This record gives sequence, structure tokens and C-alpha cells, in this order.
Amino acid sequence: MAAEGLVVEFQKFNKNARHLRRLQRETIQSIEDVGLSGNLSEDQVAEIRLSEGEVRALRGVLGGPTCLVVWGQDACGKALVVTRLLGEQVLPIVPHAPTQPWRPIRLKHAQTRSVSLTLPDDAPPETEGAGYELALSLQAHQRPWGTVPRADVEVDQQTQQDPVVGSAVLEVGLNHPLLREGLQVVVAPSDSSDGSPLAFLGPLLPEVLPIVVYAISRDELSDQELTDLRELKKVHPTLPVLFIRVPRLPETFSDDLPESEQHDILCNLRVLPSPARPDPHPQTPDHALTPSPRPHPQPAPLQLYRVLCDTLGFLTRTPLPKKIRWRFMEQSYHVDSELSHLIHASTLLNQAHNRCMRKFILYAFDMAREIQITPRRISYAREKEAELYESLMDIASRKQDEIRNVIADTVAKLKEDLLDKAAAYEFKDVEVLPQGDLVNSREVRQCTTQIQELVIGSLNAEVGRQLVDRVDVMRESYLGTLQRCLENLEKDCRACGEHPQIGDALKQMVNAAYQVEVTVTTSSSVLRSLWEKMKQIVATMPGRAPPVIDADWKRKVASDIIMSLSETRLTKSICAQFRERLKNSHDSFLGSLKVLEAQLTSRLVKTEGQQTRIKKVDAPKLARLSLESTSLRDMILFGMPRLDRELGRGQYGVVYSCEAWGGYRPCAVKSLVPLDEKHWNDLAMEFHYTRSVPEHERIVALRGSVIDHTYGQGESPAVLLIMDRLTRDLYSAIKHGLDWLVRLQIALDVTQGIRFLHSQGLVHRDIKLKNVLLDKHNRAKLTDLGFCKPEAMMSGSIVGTPIHMAPELFTGHYDNSVDVYAFGILFWYICAGHVRLPLIFEQCHSKDQLWNCVRKGARPEKLPVFEEKCWDLMQECWDGDPAKRPLLGDVEPRLVEIMAMDSKRQEEEREKAKEQVAKDLLEEQNVQDCTIDSAIDATEQMGCLVRGSLSHLGNSLQYISGTL
Repeated sequence: MAAEGLVVEFQKFNKNARHLRRLQRETIQSIEDVGLSGNLSEDQVAEIRLSEGEVRALRGVLGGPTCLVVWGQDACGKALVVTRLLGEQVLPIVPHAPTQPWRPIRLKHAQTRSVSLTLPDDAPPETEGAGYELALSLQAHQRPWGTVPRADVEVDQQTQQDPVVGSAVLEVGLNHPLLREGLQVVVAPSDSSDGSPLAFLGPLLPEVLPIVVYAISRDELSDQELTDLRELKKVHPTLPVLFIRVPRLPETFSDDLPESEQHDILCNLRVLPSPARPDPHPQTPDHALTPSPRPHPQPAPLQLYRVLCDTLGFLTRTPLPKKIRWRFMEQSYHVDSELSHLIHASTLLNQAHNRCMRKFILYAFDMAREIQITPRRISYAREKEAELYESLMDIASRKQDEIRNVIADTVAKLKEDLLDKAAAYEFKDVEVLPQGDLVNSREVRQCTTQIQELVIGSLNAEVGRQLVDRVDVMRESYLGTLQRCLENLEKDCRACGEHPQIGDALKQMVNAAYQVEVTVTTSSSVLRSLWEKMKQIVATMPGRAPPVIDADWKRKVASDIIMSLSETRLTKSICAQFRERLKNSHDSFLGSLKVLEAQLTSRLVKTEGQQTRIKKVDAPKLARLSLESTSLRDMILFGMPRLDRELGRGQYGVVYSCEAWGGYRPCAVKSLVPLDEKHWNDLAMEFHYTRSVPEHERIVALRGSVIDHTYGQGESPAVLLIMDRLTRDLYSAIKHGLDWLVRLQIALDVTQGIRFLHSQGLVHRDIKLKNVLLDKHNRAKLTDLGFCKPEAMMSGSIVGTPIHMAPELFTGHYDNSVDVYAFGILFWYICAGHVRLPLIFEQCHSKDQLWNCVRKGARPEKLPVFEEKCWDLMQECWDGDPAKRPLLGDVEPRLVEIMAMDSKRQEEEREKAKEQVAKDLLEEQNVQDCTIDSAIDATEQMGCLVRGSLSHLGNSLQYISGTL
């Protein structure tokens, strides 16, 4: 019956809702586990967490019980809806408008029938007892009841004046299967004192998942009803509202009638299910009683339909049938709004799962890139720094003549400027008498030292600048890229909390030219140097007149300093300084690089552990949750696929045909039963990658998935993957025979499919004959992406079909070039035109021998039917060095070229065959013509003989006749 069907629907809903709540809890917990593991930063974890909006939306669907809010034009219509829902008359049915308004009613599950008054959640503040039961005597307490007494439902005028009793909710407890499933039924109040049932509906909505059932008893909506519905649409635009037309009760119906008579009338109107009637003749079906005819539902007026569509916007205008009928709830009643809630919740969860998976893959890519590129950066930095060091040392060791010339030119050019600067120089911290005399010899030495510092400092700056101009070439050649490389390494190291100084060491090396110092060197004779010092001492001895400190004296001191410079020794001194500073900087750089390498190596070990956890723990867990959420959504939308005949059977599952599912036809259903957690994780990852691949003409599309929890009595559920069904696989096609050009086109299709997967960052890892499907036009598509993964998510597992496996697969370190290798083996079969194993593999008597043969790099043999270009392409594809295998972008045009040449050759052969046939026909025609001519000539000769004979016979006859 209708109520029983509704119970089944809500059982399904609650079961799916519990499943979604479990998925939500596990999703949140999984994300928090990722944060606690320390594999990701706080910012990264924040990116994958459910947003507040998602949590709020999920809580709105899964956080509270489902509640049917019964609303309508009058109390009679609402009571009829509740009666039809429960399959029994619980509320009094008053056919005419009641004189007293009804209080709000809540029907919920209880072990025994009960009626009580409780304060609502929005009770007045002075009551301070929201949710508490009022100790009032009700008529239902005085006698057993089947229908709640009318007096307990209605609110009289005296009760309305009491704010506590007037706002109370009538709680009705029933042991009904519909309520046992967690459903609540709330009947909105009518003619409430606060103006509108919306005042009661508002506080109720946050606590439950509401569905409004609006009972229509009359053909028109009143102004107040229109106002209430408009307000409902405005305040709660997404709230699902079902409009139900209730039947009209006959004039004889009254609440004063006995319950048995009321029951019969309601059964006749199909409000209540008819009681089962026993068959008096069970052995004689022809004599079975025929139930009495039931009245047809009354058609609803078109004007009311238009009001709900156009004026209120609750319904969508669709092409109407000839007769518009609003039927009351039938046996096939489905709560579509419930399904939409579940679909929305499962979609939200699936979006969160997919977002997490995308982030995990991106993080894994970043980690893989860091693991690969960091050692290369360190090696590059070491090599470039060594080149820079050798180049700078070459400047210091091999270009001394150039440096000496630089010094001589600089001194000659700056001499006059230096003398002028010295003459105008003002001494510091030296007391000079007004006439220029000094107090003592110590101050003379101070003045001389300051002039020396002035001259040497100026020369030092200019010589250094000249040398820097030559070093800048090295700066541009080496420092730019090297410095960026070191900055990236330092940035990675600082992320670990370390503060390397390798960049400073590099700067010291390059800036060594800026730090050369020009030193004063006297003549080569030590005695001369000693003689000059003795003259200065004697000049300042007591009794001698002190020198006059003026401009001339300053110029002379500066000139003596400049003249005392030796370019050769100065060059040697500068080069020695340069080499010493370069070596110190070089040693400092190598030391810093060694420390940096140790720090980064430790970081990479940690990164590898983080990547492994993402690949083996975090991503599979979220992928499984994603599989469950999307499978639940597909199950709700399209149901369980119907399995027909078996199409094939593999190592991990069985493939069945399916006529149609989810709007797609025909379909193939791959049934898989995961045996353990690892198999579950692998299947979930396969599903995620396959589902995330954009639709492509060379890839078999995965249309959906369903999990059959009833399989194996619920202990080992089966996962059904629904995909497009094609005609046959390449193995069967080659076995039964295909033309050469058709096989070449298939090879080209496979190449395009693999290229597309690689463009999505995926590696198929199992390219073989049975994983290539053909449509009715013999165009190929790749299928079975069970081993398909992004490079960053591959954990080095040894997977695939042995003879198609590249040797590096056995090492666990490989990339997408393994698909190129597998294509080379596949192309061998395509060119061979048969499915027999190559001779070298056919000689293997066991699987272990076959694996050893493949691991050692065995290759198929060359067959006589192979074209040279095809054989060369095979050999390049299955080259033992992955770096030497061609890119599929190069393979595709070569296949196109081979196809074009073979097509042209076949066309030429056909033309030659046609010409030969024409020539043979012509020769045959000529022979026939010659034969005819010969026959004609013979005939003519025979005619001549006959004519001659006849003439001779005539002459003979004439002679005879004349003789006679």
C-alpha cells in the first residue's frame, strides 16, 4: 500500500543518509590525520579542508531527522494527508471548517500510543521551559483512543489567552514503521494568533530536514493563502514543497459517525487502504471476488495550476496532457525531494574528495620535482662555481702584464690630479703653526702618512675599478644563473629552519677584485730605503729648522710616493692578494655547499617519506571515499545496472553487457570484488584517475559506478564500473583477420590515445591487445586504466603484462616511456597480423622463465612480412635505454607517412591490376577476332569451291541435256 511504499522509501533514505554521515565523518577525520602527520603545511591542509559553507550544507541535509511538514488550506485536508501517510486515522477529520483553530501537532515514534502537550523551542521567555511537557489533563488520557480527540487538537478562546498553554505543541507518539525510520510528521497550526504558520515553521527548519506537503482542498487559493505561500517562497526559496489534492468528502461524512463508517468512506475514497477480503473459492480463480469500483480523482482546475506555476513559481510549466489530474498519493509514491537532498549531499562530498585528490597529486608532483631537481641544482652549482673559480684564477695568474699596464696607465693618468689633491689637502688631528711650521717630528710623520693614504687610496680605487671591468664579464656569464640556483637552494633550506651562507661565499669570490689593495713599494734597494728614512729623521732632529708645511711640500711628498711605486711589484702584490682572496672564497663556498647539501639531503629524505605517505595512505583513503560518494549518487539517480550476458573475464573481475544505464546505451559493466584493503585502494585510485580523464574519442569513457553492498551477503561488496560497450578487442580482431591499412589506422589510434593520457600527466602501464577495443568502424579506444597513474603518484610497483613490460619496470624507477616500449610490442603484433607469441617468448616453458627473458631485454624477432620502416620504428620504441625511445609526437607522423605510402602503393597495385585485366581482356578479344577472321576466310574459300563445283555441275548438266 501507499504507506508501506513510503516506509520503504524512507528506509532507503535513512540508510543512504547514514552512509553519507559516515563518509562525512571519515572525510573530516582523514583530512585531520593528514594535518597531524605533518606531511603538509597548515596552509596546504587549510586548502583541502571542508569549507564552512560545505559543512553547513551537509549539516542541513544530514544533521537532523527528516520532517514532513503538513500544511494546507484547511484542517480537514491536513488530516486527510496524515491519514493517507500513516495508513490509519490518527487525527480527527472535520469535513467543514472548524470553529476553533488547531494547535501545532508533532507525530513521532513511541513504543505505546501517547498524547501530551510540550512547550515549543521558541516558547515565550517568561515560560523558561522550552521542550518541557505540561502537566495538563487531556481527553485522550481519560479513555483508550484510536483517533486523537478533537478537543485535544483545538485551541479554545480561553486557552489562547494563556501564553504557555496556547503556544504548546501536541505531541502524539505512535509505534508506526514510518516513524520508526526516524521520520517526523508535523502538522502546521491553522488560524494561529500570530498571523501565519510561517511563525511556527521558522524555528523548526534549522533542526530538521524539512519537506512541506501542502494539502489543497478547494479549487481556489484565498488572498491569505497566496500571501503565506509567497512569503514561504521568499523566506525559504530552496524549501521543497509538494502540492497534494485531497478528495472531497461526501455530505454524509461527519466526525460524529462511528469510526467503522468513517473508515469505510475513507477506504472508498482511497484515503485508507481497503481491508484484504478473503477469497471464498481459492481453487477457482475465475470466481474470485471483484473489488467495488473506486471513484476517480477529480480533475484540478487549470487556473489553479497556472497560479502555482506563474504567480507563485512553485511549479515549472510543462506541456500539459489533455486532462490535468492531480492524483492523491498512489502506491508508486516517491519522495523526490528526499532524493535531491541526498544527491546534493553526495555531490558536495564528492567535490570535496576530488579537490583533496587534485591537491594531493599537485603536492606529490611538487615533491617529486624537488627530489629530482635538488641534486641536479647542487651538481650544477658545484660545476659552475668551479668554472668561475678557474676563470678568475686565470686572470690573476696569466694576465699579469695586462694588470701591470693597467697600473702604469692609471698612475700616469692620475698623477697630476693626485698632486693637486695633495696640495689642497687639509690635515686631520695635526696642529700646524700659523707660518706652517710643525711642533715636532712626530707630527711631520703624521702629515706624511696622511698624504700617503690619500694617494694610495685614490690609486687603489681606480685600479680596482679597472680590474672589476674585466671581472664583470665573468659576473654576467656565471653569476646570474648560478646565483638564482643558489637562492632556490637556500630558500628550500630556510624552509627547514636552516640559514645557509653559501650565497655570501659566492659574492666574496666575485667581489674579490673590488678588494685588491695597492701598497707603496720603494726602490728595490733596501739600503736606499734605509737612507731615505735616515734623511727624514735627520730633517726633524732638534737644532734643525722644521720643514714648511705648505702646498709645495705636500706636492713633493705626493710626488715622492708616486715615484716610489714599482709596477712590477705592485702587480705581483695585487695578483697575490687576488689569488689568496679567491682561494679563501672558493674554500668557503665549498664548505658552505657541503653543509647545504647535507641539510637538503636530510630534507629530501623527509620529503620522500611525505610523498610515500601521500601515495600509499592519504590519497587512497580519499579516493575510496570519493568512490563511495559518487557510487551512492549514481545509485540514487540511476539505480543498479541490470547485468546481462558475460562479455569477458580477467584477473581482477568479470565484464557483463548492459542494455542501458543512466541514459547511455549500450553499456559494459565491469564487476570487481576487492579482496583486501590494498585492492580497495588500487580500485579507488583507478576509478578516480579514469573518472577524472576528460572525454576523448580514443579513450573508453567511464560513465559511472555503483557499489552492490548485498553481494556476498554484505561481507564483500562488489564494485560495478559502467562504461561504453564496444564491438570487440584488438586480440579478437587480429585473430579473425584485419586488412593491413585498417591495422595501421588502429596503431595510429592507439598512439593518439596514449598521447592524450600523457598530456593529462597519466601513464597507462598496461598497453596490450586486449586493452584496445574497437568500435563497429574498427576505430580503436584504450580501456582498462587499472594501472594508470600520474608519474608523481607511482610508487615503483612492478605492474603490467610481462611481454609488454619495459626492462626498467623491474627496477621500480621508470616514467611514461614504458608506454612507448609497450606500444612497440603491440605494433609487432599489428604488423605480424597474428596473435601468436614471438618465437623467443614462445620457447619459455614457465612464467618465471618468461619474466627472466623480459628482464634480460629479449625482443621479438623480425618477420619476413615486416616493412623496413615498420621494423625500424619497433626497434626504436623498445630500445633498452628509455632516453633513446622516440616521443609519441614523433611516432604519430611516421605512422601517417607509412599509411600514406602503403595506401599509395596499394592504389598503384590496384591500377596495375586493372590495367593487366584490361590487357588480358584485349588480348583475349584479339585472339577471338583472329579466330573469327580465319573462320570467315575458310568459309569464303569453301563458298568459292562450292560455287565452282556448282558451276561445273551446271555446265555438265547443260552438256548432258544438249547431248540428250
